[in-house]
Amino acid sequence: MQPPTCSITYRPDLGALIVRWPDDAPFPTLQADFEAILAVAEQHGTARWLLDVRRRAHLDPQLGDWTTRIFFPHAAGRLVPQALRLSVLCSPARMAVYAASAEQQSYLAHGIAHQAYQMHLVCDEGKAMEWLLG
Repeated sequence: MQPPTCSITYRPDLGALIVRWPDDAPFPTLQADFEAILAVAEQHGTARWLLDVRRRAHLDPQLGDWTTRIFFPHAAGRLVPQALRLSVLCSPARMAVYAASAEQQSYLAHGIAHQAYQMHLVCDEGKAMEWLLG
């Protein structure tokens, strides 16, 4: 198994995972990253994840569909009885792409409205952590 392309840090003082990607990666690599994140979350018993995607410029529609419709619901089920909370830290440029793409808006709307997990997108790390821990 290939090591993840992201850093995954468990913060016991916050009871949260801090995940940061240094750059873009192909869809299969990102899928493996998310599986690695879930494994670390299960190891530490945490369902609070800060996902820092500010350095990932490419928005793969396949990844948006897979994460919001398949992976996050699956992860939420594995972390019960905790509720999966995902605070996604985005760059302003990424937020602009989300706003301009009907396809991306569809994935985000599905993710934000999903009952199995809670997802929040923000450009400020302090606000991302505040929501995550709130």
